[in-house]
Amino acid sequence: MPRIEYTSSHINHQDTKRLIAVVGPTATGKTQLALRLARQFDGEIVSADSRQVYRHMDIGTAKPAPEELHQTPHHLINIVNPDEDFSQAQYQQMAYHAIDNIQKRQRLPLLVGGSGLYVWSVIEGWEIPKVPPDSELRHNLEERASKGEGDKLYQELLQLDPMAEQNIDRRNIRRVIRALEVHGSAREPSPRLSQRKTPPGETLIIGLTTERKALYRIIDQRVDKMIEQGLVEEVRRLVRMGYNLELPAMSGIGYRQIGLFLNDQASLDSAIQQIKFETHRFVRQQYNWFKLTDSRIKWFDIQYDVDSEVETLVEEFLEGKTA
Repeated sequence: MPRIEYTSSHINHQDTKRLIAVVGPTATGKTQLALRLARQFDGEIVSADSRQVYRHMDIGTAKPAPEELHQTPHHLINIVNPDEDFSQAQYQQMAYHAIDNIQKRQRLPLLVGGSGLYVWSVIEGWEIPKVPPDSELRHNLEERASKGEGDKLYQELLQLDPMAEQNIDRRNIRRVIRALEVHGSAREPSPRLSQRKTPPGETLIIGLTTERKALYRIIDQRVDKMIEQGLVEEVRRLVRMGYNLELPAMSGIGYRQIGLFLNDQASLDSAIQQIKFETHRFVRQQYNWFKLTDSRIKWFDIQYDVDSEVETLVEEFLEGKTA
């Protein structure tokens, strides 16, 4: 594609703020599409991936390559260490700040990722409760977890917020307890209940998808490639750096399974198969966030060459011809 500078001449109203989101399940090529669009329309990428925020975790999170990060400005990648807490509220605040700065520079912000909680909190402008720690409640919940009530706590969380199943692993007791703490203090089942008045301008949402079995094959090939690229050594290095396998960041798909292998609790083959299985399951959860029936999302099937169609759609959006 030839490069087209994104300037006020592409927009009918110079004061109009515009945002493009590239969403969909994992392994559909969101990063590569976003990189092309950023080059084409003078854009900068704002990551909406809940795992790419962590430093030192590159292969298992499928981060853009170092040269890609260098060539195109990226935001909200490599911003915290694996042992640091990072909340949805922090993400939303930082994403709004990045988007606002990009727009002020007359460049095009591209919100890119498959973490539905992050994407919709920005696009829909959720009012996320900022709840301070409740030490007494947390202590009580931790005691219950220590007595083997972890699954029961998780079910209680799902009763308060059914969507938590898509963002919180039942085995991540620390996150389950924090979520119960937030809901117990906020008295709200979901941050969707309260809306922010001013989301970041008009938004075009581009979705990438394909037939499920084909997507699973792509995922399996990508997992095999991650192993070839050194995922096992990446996890081993993180452990040597002092990052405990029980940390929330280390409980993500890929890191948890390789951790079991390193602890002699699983063979490498079974760990790889489990990564593939869990990623398939994660894709099904992502489709709950990004529904194929959602009219706000302009879906494109990656089995076809969709570059020219996407390019035309973006040009028309920037010129104010579509919404």
